[in-house]
Amino acid sequence: MAIALTIAGSDSGGGAGIQADLKTFSALGVYGASVLTAVTAQNTRRVAAVEGVSAGLIRAQIDAVLGDLDVGAVKIGMLGTQAATAAVAEGLAGRALPLVLDPVMIAKSGDALIDAAALGALRDLLIPRATVLTPNLPEAARLLDAPEAGTEAERLAQGHALRAMGADWVLMKGGHAAGPDCVDLLVGPRLLRLVAPRIDTPNTHGTGCSLSSAIAAGLARGMDVPAAVTRAHGWLHGAIRAAAGLRVGSGHGPVHHFHEWWAA
Repeated sequence: MAIALTIAGSDSGGGAGIQADLKTFSALGVYGASVLTAVTAQNTRRVAAVEGVSAGLIRAQIDAVLGDLDVGAVKIGMLGTQAATAAVAEGLAGRALPLVLDPVMIAKSGDALIDAAALGALRDLLIPRATVLTPNLPEAARLLDAPEAGTEAERLAQGHALRAMGADWVLMKGGHAAGPDCVDLLVGPRLLRLVAPRIDTPNTHGTGCSLSSAIAAGLARGMDVPAAVTRAHGWLHGAIRAAAGLRVGSGHGPVHHFHEWWAA
């Protein structure tokens, strides 16, 4: 049984975070384990409250999971604080596991999910260890202290700049760009351009979490990075396309993680 581990925050609305990650793993045939970094009170419209898990408990969760389960890949999402980021880095030290790093900074509602000290720790401690880094365009710009990329050439240049920080591959997600197509650029030892028609929908809550988890699921099942990213990209496009039928919440609704299994 392929096993993947998600290290992220909880979303009480069920559309993003740990909940989205575990749904994604299950939908793609992978057993999911989890390490909670924070608990949020949120729904499809807003984040009402956030409370971080102590660094000691984060580390204990990592040690417990990796001390028993044969984990094939790790996805890291919301960390929030410098202490949490350092605890994750320490817990994964010396473990040769594929690592998908989603640099979660802002919720779909616009609420901030990381502080400045944690951003520095993310750059120093985790990006150099990432197998795949998966920023959206605002996240890439913030990591680089640069303006947001406006053209595909600028997105490619920022992908190379982020890769120079130590990540093996960087997936520059194009969801925030304009145009009829959504273009993701996988920047690494070779370039992979992934194109899908842009879907006009408010049901995009948890897309970043779900995409990074889908990549981790592929890596846990033995795929190489381009194959895992290609599979995840196609699966997420289907999940967004099928999301309208779920009718969950009155804001940014979740994607349909199980669209390949049952119709909404």
